[in-house]
Amino acid sequence: MNVCTQGCACSDQRSTQRVMCEVFYVFILQRMLIPFFRKFFGFATLLCCTVAMADSVDSLSLFLKSTRSMRADFVQTVISPAKENRPAKTKISSGTFAFVRPTVFRFDYAKPFVQNIVADGQYVWLYDADLNQVTQRNQSQALATTPASLIASANDVSSLQKEFVLLAQPDAEGLQWVSATPHSSDSSLQRVRIGLRVKGGSVQLVQLDILDVFGTRSLIKFERTDINPKQLTLAQFKFVPPKGADVIQP
Repeated sequence: MNVCTQGCACSDQRSTQRVMCEVFYVFILQRMLIPFFRKFFGFATLLCCTVAMADSVDSLSLFLKSTRSMRADFVQTVISPAKENRPAKTKISSGTFAFVRPTVFRFDYAKPFVQNIVADGQYVWLYDADLNQVTQRNQSQALATTPASLIASANDVSSLQKEFVLLAQPDAEGLQWVSATPHSSDSSLQRVRIGLRVKGGSVQLVQLDILDVFGTRSLIKFERTDINPKQLTLAQFKFVPPKGADVIQP
């Protein structure tokens, strides 16, 4: 196994896959899986929401309480804004996603490039099969480099609200929506919207809609979701670099 400390250039598509997975982990797996909806948001928030809109917060709260682990297929669409003399670009990737709260997850991309992104609780491993290349990063340090990383360790609503404005949004596309907008002007995110489907007494995460400060929109849609699958174990989140792969430790 070859180890190098210098970064290697990857394609735009591969880089997009890596960045979006880290954003997803920080915002959903860490921050959402903290039971932060224990406290009333205040009358000012309610003035902006109808009763139906307030239900989206209740639904999110139920999702947080009931979902300890999850596995799903996903399709990720990244739309880059048009630039001078260049039209907007759309990139689509797909694969499977799984997590066990609070610290392990994996994205397994199948198209357009085979790529595995695994967080085992200690390290985040990014494996590019075509390049036979692995990037290994300390998980806590990797999260610390993201704009919203402080939220990952928030213990209560007041801590969360120091960093984000959390608002219920109108129902759309048959889903309930909750938005989070960072207070900090230094954040790389403009906002994140979480789409939830309520069916009977259960709540399912269906979409994640991310808009960054550069105007790039990333929409992740989840399908064939399995909530709290008994066969999903921590052993499935272990990663061993393939023999002969270059291992980068930034």
